[in-house]
Amino acid sequence: MAGQLIPRGKNVWLVRVFLGRDPQTGKREYLNHTVHGGKKDAQDYLNRKLVERDKGDIKAGMAASIDHLIDRLLLDYKVNGKCHEWAEQVTRKHLRGPFGKMSPKKLTTHALQRYIADRQAEGAANATINHELALLRRALNLGRKATPPVVTTIPEFPMLEENNIRKGFFEDQQYQALLAALPEYLRPVLAFAYYTGCRKGEILKLRWTQVDLKHKVVRLEPGETKNKEARVIPLVSELHAMLTLQWEIRDSKHPECPWVFFGQTGRQILNFRNAWDRSCKRAGLVDEQGEALPLFHDLRRTGVRNLVRAGVSEAVAMRISGHKTRAVFDRYNITDERDLHEAAAKLGSYIGTHRKAAETEAEKIPHTIGTQDQKRPLQ
Repeated sequence: MAGQLIPRGKNVWLVRVFLGRDPQTGKREYLNHTVHGGKKDAQDYLNRKLVERDKGDIKAGMAASIDHLIDRLLLDYKVNGKCHEWAEQVTRKHLRGPFGKMSPKKLTTHALQRYIADRQAEGAANATINHELALLRRALNLGRKATPPVVTTIPEFPMLEENNIRKGFFEDQQYQALLAALPEYLRPVLAFAYYTGCRKGEILKLRWTQVDLKHKVVRLEPGETKNKEARVIPLVSELHAMLTLQWEIRDSKHPECPWVFFGQTGRQILNFRNAWDRSCKRAGLVDEQGEALPLFHDLRRTGVRNLVRAGVSEAVAMRISGHKTRAVFDRYNITDERDLHEAAAKLGSYIGTHRKAAETEAEKIPHTIGTQDQKRPLQ
C-alpha cells in the first residue's frame, strides 16, 4: 500500500506514506504525519507526499545516520569560513559518540535530555552543553533544508539556562603584553578588536574596499554584520597607523590580496586559536593550571567598556560596537572593582566639595545669634 489515512479522532488523521526499504537494514520505512482537518485535507497532503516520493525528493535511507548530517555540517562550516576546527573537535569528542550511528528519525527530546544529564555529570557548563546541542540542531536543520531533504522532522531541543556568562576583559597592560607576544601578522587583528569591540567574524572578513584611510573610518555594509545592519567605525590614531602599515605590507608583498588581515602567505586568516593560546602563555596570561586565560571575545567586552569609560555616549558606543539591544549592551558594559572604587572616590569628592562650599557660605553670614538682646537698651 502506497499510503494510508488513519482516523485518530474528530478531524484528526494520521497520514502514512510508504517510502521503501532502508538500504542498510532492509526494514520498511514510512513517513508519518498528523493532519488536523477534514478527510480531504489529509488526502491532499498524502497526494503531495506521494508525488514527492515518486520524484525521489523523499525516500528510505536518505539520511542513514546523524554522522552523515554532521559531515554535512562540517562542510557547511568550512565553505562559509566558520570555525571549522572548533566544530570538528566538538562533534568528534561529544556528538558522534552518543548520536552518530542513530537515525535522525530516532532522535527524541528524551534522548537529548539524557545527553544533557550525562554532560552535566561530567562537569560541563550549561553554556557549553547549549553550544553542543546547537551544533546538533544545526546539522538537522541543514538536512531538512537540503534539496532533496534528508530529514523530515526535528525534535524539540531542551536548552539550559546559562548563568556562567563570561565577564573577562583586557586591562591595557595585558593588551600591550599580548600585542608583543603575538606573531606579527596577528597584531593588527588584536589592535582592531581592542579599539573597536568588533566581533572576530566581522574583523577577519574585512576587505580593503571597506577601509577609508583618508577619512579614518571602516564601513561595514548590511549583510556583513551579525545583525545585518551597516556600521561606520572610526579609527583612533594608533589603529589608523597600524592599518596604514598593513596596507603598505599588503601593497609590497601581496598586492592581489583583498583582505585587510592576512597571513604570512597573503591568504585570509580563518582561525588562529593555536597561535592565540601560545601567545597568551608567552605573555603570562594564564590560569592556575597554566592554560591560556583570555578569550578573543573578551576584547569585545573591553572595547565596549573602554568606549563608555572614555565618555562616549552609550548610544554612540552601541552604534560602534554593533549592539542592537540595550540588554545585550548592558551585559557587555561590565563594571569591575576599579569602576566601583572610582565611583566611591567621585562620590566622596562630590560630597566633600559641596560640604566645603556650604561651610564657606556659612562663614559669610554675620554671627548675630545672642547679640541683639545685648544692644537693646535697658528699660
